[in-house]
Amino acid sequence: MRYFYLLCALLTTMAVKAQTKDTLLLADPTMFYEDGQYYVYGTGSNRGFPVYQSADMVNWQAGVGKAEGGLALAMGDSYGTNKFWAPQVFKNKGKYYMAYAANEYVAIAEADSPLGPFKQKTIKAISGPVHQIDPYIFKDTDGKLYLYFVRLQKGNRIFVAPLKDDLSDIDTAAAKECVNSSLPWENTANSRWPVCEGPTVVKHGNLYYLLYSSNDYQNIDYAIGYATATSPMGPWTKNPTNPIIDRNLVGFNGTGHGDVFTGKDGQLYYVMHTHNSNIKVQRRKTAVIKLNFTKTKPTTLVADKDSFRFLTIDK
Repeated sequence: MRYFYLLCALLTTMAVKAQTKDTLLLADPTMFYEDGQYYVYGTGSNRGFPVYQSADMVNWQAGVGKAEGGLALAMGDSYGTNKFWAPQVFKNKGKYYMAYAANEYVAIAEADSPLGPFKQKTIKAISGPVHQIDPYIFKDTDGKLYLYFVRLQKGNRIFVAPLKDDLSDIDTAAAKECVNSSLPWENTANSRWPVCEGPTVVKHGNLYYLLYSSNDYQNIDYAIGYATATSPMGPWTKNPTNPIIDRNLVGFNGTGHGDVFTGKDGQLYYVMHTHNSNIKVQRRKTAVIKLNFTKTKPTTLVADKDSFRFLTIDK
């Protein structure tokens, strides 16, 4: 009987532990994978960018950033005093770079580790004629760098420009608009300021796939579509079966604004946020879903709805 009670106590303890999980609350998330470790960053602090680390994309460790307060990038080390949004971590020539938005401008900081601290030697923003947010650095197979970003002009519109080899700035004269929200699914509220944002790019075969989010993030119809091009500078053609990820697919409102990454299993994933619940927007939850390219022609990019799950951390 004594062993029976001990077993019951053990099972109860295990059940309590299994229930003490919190969903990660990062908006506009990005995932970086290297040497068996995953790092996820996102919008979640008014003093910079939090980072979480995991070896299996299941068990996450908090407070691991090397900047002040356990952040990956802390205010004061780089451009910006508020509105720290939408980071992306990118490795190039042995250095780690974080492209992000602050004060509604884009900046790029560097570090010697994915954990930071990300800093700028010269504190400045990327050049541009208007407010700019949501940066994404893409390195093509020929080694050339491009910066995708959102300009706030007649709506949120996605642009691309060649990025200098030292990642210090863009060629503003060569900047081109990629896509904007012009289709019914992309502006279900009929807003006078249509939103197209959160660009991320992946190359498959000879095509470039630009994933983007449309509708305001507070809209339940915030969703993800993609466009293709034969050049990183475009022109871009929208996928006729967009959106590929929305509330109808995964069952949660406000799906969008994330990043594509390849896991240790070689699988392509998309990390994103959703609304906190179907009646509340904030704080937004972080989730992942598998992406696959179809083997049938024409090749399309599809999301595996059965793979959708939220990222969680021990309380």
